[in-house]
Amino acid sequence: MSKLDGNERWKSKMLLTEHVEGYTERHTTETPTTRAKAVPSSEELTMIRDDIMLPFMMTMVQKSVDDIERSTNVLRRLYAQAGRAILDQISADHFVIRRDLKQRNIRVIPYETDSAAAVINYEYYCRGYRGEFGMIREHLRSQIAMRLAKYTADLGAVMKGGQ
Repeated sequence: MSKLDGNERWKSKMLLTEHVEGYTERHTTETPTTRAKAVPSSEELTMIRDDIMLPFMMTMVQKSVDDIERSTNVLRRLYAQAGRAILDQISADHFVIRRDLKQRNIRVIPYETDSAAAVINYEYYCRGYRGEFGMIREHLRSQIAMRLAKYTADLGAVMKGGQ
């Protein structure tokens, strides 16, 4: 900070463009290392993917639980309870991911696209860096199926351990 910063008398004085450019170059905080710190790491991109995927999973599981509760199946209470346990785990994981993204100063915002589009687009802001993240619906479905299988296996392991 120079002696003239904050001095109101010098605001109206005329400056040459090369002086302004030199001043901004000397006082710019962005360097190649800070630029590299702004770009998200692969771990952060995975967190962004999970932040996009988990709400879709929650919707699917909730719809399935609602369908099970309306069915006439003899074991509907058991199935609904298992579905709610999986839904609780998904919700807890989503909460942790949202908290971690907030701590790392990353925001994820959906694009306004039509619901029939093959690609779901999101934009994210990572410490001042703006990026785009798109997922193909088929890839999203396969990721959801794999993650849902993991949650189901975890619930099965808890049930077996409780015997």
